[in-house]
Amino acid sequence: MKKFIIILFIITIITLLINGNKETSVLIPKSAIRYRIIANSNEPNDQEKKLLIKNELDPLINNILVSSSSLDSSRNEILENIPLIKTKIDKYTTDYDINYGLNYFPEKTYKDITYDEGNYESLVITLGAGLGDNWWCVLFPPLCLLEADEKNVDNVTYSLYAKKIIDKFY
Repeated sequence: MKKFIIILFIITIITLLINGNKETSVLIPKSAIRYRIIANSNEPNDQEKKLLIKNELDPLINNILVSSSSLDSSRNEILENIPLIKTKIDKYTTDYDINYGLNYFPEKTYKDITYDEGNYESLVITLGAGLGDNWWCVLFPPLCLLEADEKNVDNVTYSLYAKKIIDKFY
């Protein structure tokens, strides 16, 4: 009986170790719409300006996409509202470029989710020379909404939420 309990205990520990190290598998669909703001440089004032513009655009982008339930409707809403996005950025008296189309994204791992590198449909705002660090998220499916709560969410929970959102829209 003692041997049986010891063997059962060892099997349980091994199973927990194997399953505990597995990351939640989340695959961002190729048909997602990404969103990126690239700073002019890595100088503190340029990075601060990038975040100010991001924070200025967050409520606008959320309002634009709040009723979008498909890739096509999200795409149309973004394209129709680029003039409004420009108006918000114009307040910052900085050179910028807005591009909606296929844009290159490097590989990134965030909260145990790996986003593959490649050219993706995206809204990219490049500030000045665009040589600084960037901020980005996924507009459709609406993973940017998870960003707001990221400080209170661990990696596994974030991955599960992301997977649930992706499954809902695809």
